Amino acid sequence: MKKTVVFIVLFLLCYTINYSQNLIKGTVVDSNSENALPNVSVRIKNTIITSKTTLNGVFEIKNLTDGNFILEVKFRGYETQNFPIELNGQPIDLGIILFYKDYTEQQDLSVITITDDELSNDASAADNISGLLQASKDIFLRSAAFEFSSSFFRIKGLDSGNGKVLMNGIEMNKIYDGRAQWSNWGGLNDVLRNQEFSNGLAPSNFTFGGILGSTNMNTRASQQRPGTRISYSSSNRSYVHRAMATHTMGLSKKGWAMTFSGSRRVGKEGFNEGTSYNSYALFTSIEKKFNESHSINFTGIFTPNRRGKSSPNTQEVFDLKGIEYNEYWGVLNDKKINSRIKEVAEPILMLNHYWAVSENATLQTNISYQFGKIGNSRLDFNGGSNPSPTYYQKLPSYFLRNNDLSGAYTSQENFVNNGQIDWNQIFDANNTTANADLNNAYILYEDRNDDKQITVNTIYNSEINNHIAVNGKLEYKRFRSENFAQVIDLLGGNGYLDINNFADTEAEKQNDVLNPNRIVGVGDRFKYNFNLSSDLMKAFAQVQFKYNKVDFFLAANVSQIINKREGLYKNGRFENTSFGTSEEISFTNYGVKAGGTYKINGRNLIDANVGYLTQAPTLRNSFSNSRENNNIVDDLQREKMFSAALSYIRRSPIITARATAYYTSIKDATEISFYFGDGIGGDNTAFVQEILSGIEKKQLGLELGLEAQVTSTIKLKGAAAIGRFTYANNPDLYLTSDVTNEGIFDENGRSGNYTSNLKNYKISAGPHQAYSVGFEYRDPDYWWVGATTNFFRNTYVDIAPLTRSSNFYTDSDGLTFSNYDVEIARKLVQQEKFDNYKVVNLVGGKSWKIDGYYISAFATINNLLNTKYKSGGFEQGRNANYNELKADKSLNKPVFGNKYWYGRGATYFMNLSISF
Repeated sequence: MKKTVVFIVLFLLCYTINYSQNLIKGTVVDSNSENALPNVSVRIKNTIITSKTTLNGVFEIKNLTDGNFILEVKFRGYETQNFPIELNGQPIDLGIILFYKDYTEQQDLSVITITDDELSNDASAADNISGLLQASKDIFLRSAAFEFSSSFFRIKGLDSGNGKVLMNGIEMNKIYDGRAQWSNWGGLNDVLRNQEFSNGLAPSNFTFGGILGSTNMNTRASQQRPGTRISYSSSNRSYVHRAMATHTMGLSKKGWAMTFSGSRRVGKEGFNEGTSYNSYALFTSIEKKFNESHSINFTGIFTPNRRGKSSPNTQEVFDLKGIEYNEYWGVLNDKKINSRIKEVAEPILMLNHYWAVSENATLQTNISYQFGKIGNSRLDFNGGSNPSPTYYQKLPSYFLRNNDLSGAYTSQENFVNNGQIDWNQIFDANNTTANADLNNAYILYEDRNDDKQITVNTIYNSEINNHIAVNGKLEYKRFRSENFAQVIDLLGGNGYLDINNFADTEAEKQNDVLNPNRIVGVGDRFKYNFNLSSDLMKAFAQVQFKYNKVDFFLAANVSQIINKREGLYKNGRFENTSFGTSEEISFTNYGVKAGGTYKINGRNLIDANVGYLTQAPTLRNSFSNSRENNNIVDDLQREKMFSAALSYIRRSPIITARATAYYTSIKDATEISFYFGDGIGGDNTAFVQEILSGIEKKQLGLELGLEAQVTSTIKLKGAAAIGRFTYANNPDLYLTSDVTNEGIFDENGRSGNYTSNLKNYKISAGPHQAYSVGFEYRDPDYWWVGATTNFFRNTYVDIAPLTRSSNFYTDSDGLTFSNYDVEIARKLVQQEKFDNYKVVNLVGGKSWKIDGYYISAFATINNLLNTKYKSGGFEQGRNANYNELKADKSLNKPVFGNKYWYGRGATYFMNLSISF
């Protein structure tokens, strides 16, 4: 027994000595300056073991088991290096590791193809996923970001709010609508390249994420690439000119690192007429590293921007004026003035504390404060006629409907020769009323959201051993938002009467009965005025396991959100429900997900992920008409989401490929729409809010991506997305309005308990099928050229739910229309499918190194063949019943036809940069 004990003790002692002697160390320096590089990432592949270099560029990894490993050394802006390591009880010193600048980063196609307008465009509800994906190296996702994005393609047919965007561990998605406001950091490309992307339900060290995944942008100064970069860009997409400069001072001996960046983007007009662009961007990141355990980083971002919007139009309008046409502008004093300007100015201040608790554990604590305004301008005209040049009574179709051929010809001539807002007529009308001591006929105002948001969180990461890591996060977010309309310009008048002319009685006309018949001027709030508030608390926990043959993880989160509205005006149409504080809307949500990767061998992998989560409805979809009252959506439910994906991945020196099958189910979703409808409850007309609730959606399909390095210089690539996105049930529908309309709407402005027969209709989510084939040639002399041909199919218009309900066929007496024909009705409500189309893109450029200066020039041409295609659109809800829609569609040119967005024609983007 004693011999056995002695043997075990000696064995364990020898093992411990051997285990402790397994050590890897080295020093990383810049190959040109030979200066030490701090904060370089060092990790053992296929394990959770990671480290960072110190101020002196030194790294040291201790307590490793025997075996063969690959050591990866990686730093942004430099070539990644891999070292095969054999551990057998002896320390390994790699000595000085020379790190070489990565010239190919100058050739990153992500810099080329994505421009800021594609991340903040209003078309297709501003729903673009390209920004979320630009950090991914996955061939399919990069194709989706850089080839498919101009067609408003959606990954897996999902809204971009299902992807979470973080900055230094703080989520940037807006509480109001769940989406990221990309313009909050637009024009700062140079300093936002350091990103970590998690695809779909894959694990992230920073967040539970959404079913589309997450991107964390790291602005830490010590991890920015040291040096200076100056660039100039020119384009005809949104802005015309962009100048940008960035300077980073690497970590000094005293522990300071700083990064500064600024840019200017400007253009009188982009591809669409009258779409002016004016934007600045400022960035600073300052880090103080106190010792190897503690550092603090401050980040400040301010990107004020103004841009002119472009309008969706009917086919009649496009046929007359072309796809560049935009109804929102007119000429004033020989300048194109856009009436619809979006202005965003929301500074971000962020403080991050990084604490290396131990050799294997870190704690990151963050606080962020964001404030500012978002304004969307437009004309109001309670004393004049509609100034829109595409108002239906000004177009030829209106006169043709009434068999007035002379009127149709005249209106067509007027529209073709002018067809823009008549600013002079507006000023003349206001001058006339002012001289008669009357109120304005027109004003220019903006819908404003002034938000303030504080976020505090702490993120814990720990490596339990070589194979197990745990992650956790606690977060609190406080959101306060002032929402109001504000007068920008009286347009030559004296004052504007703050009433709703469409209301039935004098009392109901008052937007605020506490201040009746108020005359407002520049800077005054009017129409509506209310506050929204949210308080969100959430927690996230995750455990990851990594072994030679299999990796897997488990994650869970829980959150609680409380939302409220506070009305500051007592609206004359809703005196009992508009003023004061609403009821609290509270939801507790949770999510669980798990996944694993089985490594068949070093080049072939099987990956599977599955998750179930709930989320509260956004503030936007919680109140039926937040501008006028406190009414909460009936039977408001949290959304339930289930998602699963199975992938095969191939990684070899020649072939890189991924094939993924996915399925997603969404239940109890809520959507709110606003429109003016004819045929409400039979033959009534009203401006309504349409509340669709209990919506179920189903998304399933395949994602395929392939790259083949056929020679050292030529790479072939291809991608395919084959999806089917449909409504999976017949959701509930009701309407609200601020007009009584002969009893159709009750005292709370509510009407109808409809069922909208949407099951099996297609979801308008861009092309359901997209394909890309192309090549890249990269010459050893650092010039390159590439081309892709992209094919798009199965794009559908967004349907009007009310026309798929009993309101469509029911007369005012509650009976079916006497002339109702089922076959005709079926054709009337058939969903429009857009034509298939093809887009060819080209890219090319060259890089030089001259005496320590890196110069890069490149250019792209998108849509080389100038293909005209519809990228999105929606049915107008104006024709709400059978007779109205039938009469309109019987015309060669419907008066209220579908409205569309067209993709841009041939566009270019050029860039010249110098780095040193």
